[in-house]
Amino acid sequence: MSAREGKKAKEKEKAGAEVRAGMRRASAFLARRSLRDRRGSWAPVFAATAAAAALVGAFVLVVGSLLLAGPPVGRYAGADAVVVAEQRVTYTVKPWGSEPRTATAYLPERVRLERSAVARAGAAPGVARAVADDTVPVTAGGAGGTAPALGRSWAAAALTPYRLTAGRPPRSDAEAVLDGALAAATGSRTGDRVTLRTDGAPRTYTVSGIADDGGLGETRPATVFLTGHRLTALAGHPGTVDAVGVLARPGVSSDALRASLERAWSGRDSGAPAVRVLTGAERGQAREPDALAARDELLPLLGSVTGTVLIVALLVIATVLAQSVHQRSGELALLRAVGATPRQLRSAVGREAGRVAVAAAVAGGAGAVPLGVWLRSLLATDPLPLPVPWWLPPVAAVVGGAVVALAARPVAVLAARSGTGLRPAAALSAAGAPEPGEPGKVRTVTGAVLAVSGLGAAGAATAQGGQAAAVAASGAATSLVVAVALLGPWIARGALRVLGAPVRRVGGAPGFLAARSAAAHHRRLGAAITPIVLAVAFVCVQLAAGATLERAAARQAADALRADLVVTGPAAGLPSGVLRAVRGAPGVASATGVLRSFVVLAHRELGDPRIDRFPVLGVTAGRTAATLDPRVTAGDLADLTGRNTVAVGADRADDLGVGPGDTVRLRLGDGTPVRLRVVALYERALGVGEFLLPREALAGHVDVPRDRSVLVRTADGTPSAATAAALRRALAPYAGTTVRPATADDVRIAPPSSAGADAMTVVGVGVIGGFALFAVVSTLSLITVGRRAEFRLLRTVGAGRGQLRRMLLLETGLVTVAGLVVGTLVAAVPLTAFAVSVAGSVPYLPPLEYGLLALAVTVAAGAGTLGPRARRRG
Repeated sequence: MSAREGKKAKEKEKAGAEVRAGMRRASAFLARRSLRDRRGSWAPVFAATAAAAALVGAFVLVVGSLLLAGPPVGRYAGADAVVVAEQRVTYTVKPWGSEPRTATAYLPERVRLERSAVARAGAAPGVARAVADDTVPVTAGGAGGTAPALGRSWAAAALTPYRLTAGRPPRSDAEAVLDGALAAATGSRTGDRVTLRTDGAPRTYTVSGIADDGGLGETRPATVFLTGHRLTALAGHPGTVDAVGVLARPGVSSDALRASLERAWSGRDSGAPAVRVLTGAERGQAREPDALAARDELLPLLGSVTGTVLIVALLVIATVLAQSVHQRSGELALLRAVGATPRQLRSAVGREAGRVAVAAAVAGGAGAVPLGVWLRSLLATDPLPLPVPWWLPPVAAVVGGAVVALAARPVAVLAARSGTGLRPAAALSAAGAPEPGEPGKVRTVTGAVLAVSGLGAAGAATAQGGQAAAVAASGAATSLVVAVALLGPWIARGALRVLGAPVRRVGGAPGFLAARSAAAHHRRLGAAITPIVLAVAFVCVQLAAGATLERAAARQAADALRADLVVTGPAAGLPSGVLRAVRGAPGVASATGVLRSFVVLAHRELGDPRIDRFPVLGVTAGRTAATLDPRVTAGDLADLTGRNTVAVGADRADDLGVGPGDTVRLRLGDGTPVRLRVVALYERALGVGEFLLPREALAGHVDVPRDRSVLVRTADGTPSAATAAALRRALAPYAGTTVRPATADDVRIAPPSSAGADAMTVVGVGVIGGFALFAVVSTLSLITVGRRAEFRLLRTVGAGRGQLRRMLLLETGLVTVAGLVVGTLVAAVPLTAFAVSVAGSVPYLPPLEYGLLALAVTVAAGAGTLGPRARRRG
């Protein structure tokens, strides 16, 4: 290249750089002027974007806290390590054409170690002492009253550690040491007599000492310490222990201790259960073996809700930004007509949106921290507190802000393409148009494809069951909501054809104005309907899914109940003598003890391995039919006896391909594999569970083998006062037992609600539904602000303020009714598929809840439409 050509190239490059810099200056100027002159238009965008950032950041904080969660160390704070049996079970399959896949799940009941593990741990290098730790639920009574407590051996007191504050350790099986809380509750002091009841008859002990844990260990429940020999006898499993606490020699680190203990079990027999050595914060897993199972069950649910939050947030941001840009289409067309380039206009719009989004991200990120901490407090429990390390709140705030900041500019630029890509001559003719009329072909086709996909997913859900049906229905709901957002203008046109005529007919001049305004602005009407559809569909799905299942389960449980009375007792269960006493009471025709536990089923679902935990009822063998009727369809429930039989719900039996006489492979709650012979199939599985087992099949595989209740069938078939009084007299030696009329909840496999379920309802409906309603207010406020020129013109040609106000009220009613109807239909499609496949019924939502939802949507729509108008009359 010659010197002259090189010089020309440099001059050309310099000129190009100057042009680009000029374009950047021009777009920056346009952005600054627009932000200054259109503060009212950008305020709703800022509010919606900030709320989205706060919501996304809050869920990031909650998910992060849940990932870090673990049970507290509690009573093992004084132990250097704890040896426990492996609580996890795995299932591996090889799907066709892919690598083997493994599913893992935590067992719901404690897996115990052979008692020889104590000697093996004590012999490991670096171990000063190994202590067997068993626990037994106890009811303690003294001069000051009774209280529930936890029984432990005095040797295990060193694992917390407890220290004597008065008296001495127990030296005989008739002595006990109380912790300070239990001594205060029972009014006991050293030398007093205290009555302890476990599973048998109450027994009196002498209080040999009072102990205190210094606030390091458990404070609830209170603790009573017995001799090791007495505690082992009360525990009822002399050949096994719950856990082995280990105290290290001085100078032995936790890592060295862990390695030493793991080597001690490296050559274990293949048939022996696997063990885990827990040190540091892991020691809490020995105290609450099922806490991590609760975390694993909550994580997918919370992850699904978080994904929904992200979709909702992005939809809201896209809706308000697109509407903000579309309201400026006339202005953009005019700028294009007078010489602004498409690149300048898109850059200017992107700069505006980016600056607003960054400011909103900062505000929303700051709000994410208190919102996330509040949500975390709803989900935290005593067995599983959710930690919030110092670094998590800023990370959550940054992530929430970054999501909305990064999404805002591309959405705004994409929305501006239709108005900025016109030729100057065409732009001049389009400058008078307030906004584009119809959505583009790509948007329409994409919305149609998503609508068809959603309907297809809903259809697939009706042919499936269990988790697969729930996943398909959830996918259908998401697809349909996004389809409505894309097809909003077309839906608005259809809604206007249905609702426009009544509005014109009953509204007079304001009705005529409302109908004509809506007919002229399908895109604007679609943007107004979309957030209402989003709020209604999401809240209906969240509320109706649970309500449908709960209603069906309650109905089936009520139909299955044949008992007239029920005997219940302390949370730890009924003593073993209660059932015998109930059967001997006058007026009792039949009595069935009910033991609650779990079974674990490993199976394939859509080709992938899956491990499900099912709550089950263990019933008194051969005495079930008089008190419980699960509606047997095949086999005979009278054959539900022994340790190797099971009755299976009909739908589950179809999934497993079994019938009476076939064998089902399950694991009991503590992981013990069993092969059970199917003796009956029944219909009411939602009410009484997927499996029914004899009580004796479960009793040796639960933490506490005590009946939770006794179902009583009276001789006259009614819950008579005479029979109830006779039962109370027969149960007088068993303190804490109650007799009351039986209800469906006494046989229902799961309670009607729980703290976790209530918390997820608050999270799913209260927080996300509230955000969707806030989006309604923001979107409609933005639309109202953008119509000020229209209102001024109507005032100029003679419309009165009252007429304009009535026009807005009619428009608000039109938008609200259309949004409620479309949102309900969008929710009804996946809900019907889910209800038919899982509950065999139609969806159900309590009328009061739907009424409150409709009221909330109406108020939000009114606030969004009339609020800006009220602030600026004219």
